[in-house]
Amino acid sequence: MAYTIELIKKEDQKTSCWSGGTTTQLAIYPPSSEYGKLNFKWRLSSAKVEVEESTFTNLPGIWRHIMVIEGKLKLNHEGHHNISLNPFEKDSFSGDWTTKSYGKVTDFNLMLNKDCSGDIYPIMLNKNLSFTINSDSSTTEALYCVQGPIEIITNKDDKIALNAGDLLLINKEKEDLEIELNSKNEDSIVIRVCINY
Repeated sequence: MAYTIELIKKEDQKTSCWSGGTTTQLAIYPPSSEYGKLNFKWRLSSAKVEVEESTFTNLPGIWRHIMVIEGKLKLNHEGHHNISLNPFEKDSFSGDWTTKSYGKVTDFNLMLNKDCSGDIYPIMLNKNLSFTINSDSSTTEALYCVQGPIEIITNKDDKIALNAGDLLLINKEKEDLEIELNSKNEDSIVIRVCINY
């Protein structure tokens, strides 16, 4: 089975400022896409919200998944639902909605256009333990290291080391792929992203 691997190190990621803090773009697809033009199929990012209250940017046609990494976040989706999130809890909502956030946090974001579907999940490993993912139907698997180091082994073949802030992208056909996560000498936390398109 054919698959490709791309490691995006923390120091190679681009961070930009916005009115409420900073956003780091981790990956965007296709790579030639521009976030401001909303011409991407999917985008992964992490933001630091440094104000107590902010309004989310309107993103028509985009479905959003957000997970808190640090801090506590309250989201008010006008006319829809309200939710309070603790670390590694998530919410999903339309970028068309009017959304206000309350709380200073670091978060993780998956944005999808109408041609894609996907989700995000936290994986927490105690030191010197392993976790195996059997990826079948997803086209792209992404693993974002929140706390590391951690070693990733694909199909018992390729070995990749991830440190905190690193992102690993695995692009494949919709076939089975075994992905093994091994923590090293300390507890590790990884956010798994599954994307179909």
